[in-house]
Amino acid sequence: MTLLGLTGGVGMGKSACAQFLRERAIPVIDTDDLARAVVEPGQPALSEIQKTFGHEMIGPDGRLRRDLLARRVFSDPDARHQLEAILHPRIRALWRAQVDQWRNEHRPKAVVAIPLLFETGTESQFDAVICVACSRATQMERLKARGWSAEQIDQRIRAQLPTEDKIARSNYVIWTEGPLEIHAAQLDRILNPSSCLG
Repeated sequence: MTLLGLTGGVGMGKSACAQFLRERAIPVIDTDDLARAVVEPGQPALSEIQKTFGHEMIGPDGRLRRDLLARRVFSDPDARHQLEAILHPRIRALWRAQVDQWRNEHRPKAVVAIPLLFETGTESQFDAVICVACSRATQMERLKARGWSAEQIDQRIRAQLPTEDKIARSNYVIWTEGPLEIHAAQLDRILNPSSCLG
C-alpha cells in the first residue's frame, strides 16, 4: 500500500483535497476529526484537559468549550504544548490503527490528513507527502470567512510551520488559488498510474 500524508497551512484547502480523494475511492482519515473524537464526553483526554486547564473548560453539557480552550492555548505556547502532549499521542494511535486496517484490506493507496505533519515529525511514516498551499492573501480571506478575527488568524498561522517550509519538505504541492476543478486536476496528476505513485 502506498501511504500518503496530506498537509498544508490552515485554510489552504486540505478538506477539499480530502473530499476529492474520497470521491476517487481513496480512503482518508483526517486527524482534525480524530482530535474532536478524543475529547468527547467520557474520553480520558477530556478529563486530562480539565485537570490541566481548569473546570471552566467544560461546559454545563459536559462538552469541551473549544473556543475558550483555543483562546488559552493559541495565546500561550506553553499551554499549547501541554494540550498537544495530551492529544497527539492519542490521535497518532488512532490513525496508525486505521492504517494497519487498510493494509490488512490490501488497499492500493490511502491518505492521512495531518495539519501538523512536519511539526509532529511524522513525515517518515509516509511514502510521500502532498502539501496544499495558497497565497497568504487568499488564506486570510478564507479564514476571515470563517468568522475569525485578525488576532485569531495570526495566532493559528504562527502555531504552524511557515507554508514555504511545508512546501519545501513535501514531495508534491497542490496550489489551491484557482477553481476547484484545477485543484482536482493537480491531484489527479499526482495520483495518475503513470506517475511514481502508480
